[in-house]
Amino acid sequence: MSLDTERLPSWLTWQQRPFPDANLLLLQGRQPALVDSGFVGHAVETAEWVRAHTGQLHLVVNTHWHCDHVGGNALLQAAGAGIAASAPDAVALARRDPGCCQMEYLDQPVAPYIVDEPLDDGRVLRLGDADWEVVRTPGHTPGHLALWQPEERLLAVGDALSDYDVGWVNLALDGPDATTTALASLQHLVDLAPRVLLPSHGPIPADTGAALANALRRAQRLVDDPDGAVWYGARRVFAYALMIRGGIPVDTVEPYLHCRAWLTDAARLLNRSPEAFAAELIDTMLRAGSIVQRDERLHAASEHTPVAPESLQVPLPSAWPAAQPRPAKPVQLS
Repeated sequence: MSLDTERLPSWLTWQQRPFPDANLLLLQGRQPALVDSGFVGHAVETAEWVRAHTGQLHLVVNTHWHCDHVGGNALLQAAGAGIAASAPDAVALARRDPGCCQMEYLDQPVAPYIVDEPLDDGRVLRLGDADWEVVRTPGHTPGHLALWQPEERLLAVGDALSDYDVGWVNLALDGPDATTTALASLQHLVDLAPRVLLPSHGPIPADTGAALANALRRAQRLVDDPDGAVWYGARRVFAYALMIRGGIPVDTVEPYLHCRAWLTDAARLLNRSPEAFAAELIDTMLRAGSIVQRDERLHAASEHTPVAPESLQVPLPSAWPAAQPRPAKPVQLS
């Protein structure tokens, strides 16, 4: 038994997954619940893993709506699971807003779904056989939330932090105070004094206190250096694009970047042209070793799971079918 599993209650099943997916966190019991559902290209694998570990899934709770957290929603919802997510995200998804999941903005595919259970700060949910409190943690996205289990002092933190990182923030979409908001959210999580952190990426931190202290330092650096925060987000988004596409040909990568809204916004904040920023982004990431050139393509250097190209072919939110009301799937409250 690993140190990770020794620290977890028997009713919680955890599996670390490499990018482009989020980790699997299953809460077993009378109302089995899954926290986040991974990338759309691996939705079938996610559903098979859930079936292997529990019976009928009652609920999927999304920490936020980025593609690596909601990609299995559509398939699991079609099989009968409800979807719970932050109230702001739920409203936008019901309207089929073009900005849903930042899918078009980031060029990251998401299959259509709806939210059955909008969540507000302080809401208490029965997930599996335990009560979890919803904790609003805006920063990485405005609707980001964490889940707190006070008896076991477990904290599912989404992308607010990991053992090695903090979530990137989008100063262009969310405004210049987004880094300060993210830092305040982290401080709120620190104040809960969790025993175990359950991040959406990377391992369970062996030293919870050290991971939280490190996250606060990293978040403060983003506050102190707005240009650095822009660069940080751009590097993360570009590396992810390379992961899900199996790399991008060297001769088309700059034209690809020139068409991306996130890159245009980042270039504007840094007072560069999109063309100059795209070239500088590629050059700096190659020199840092975070991307590599192989077989006339640029690839992300970090570990990631291959994606079938056809799985990226999903409609944009503006072409999603209208959200249809579904039969109520009540979540037991404490």
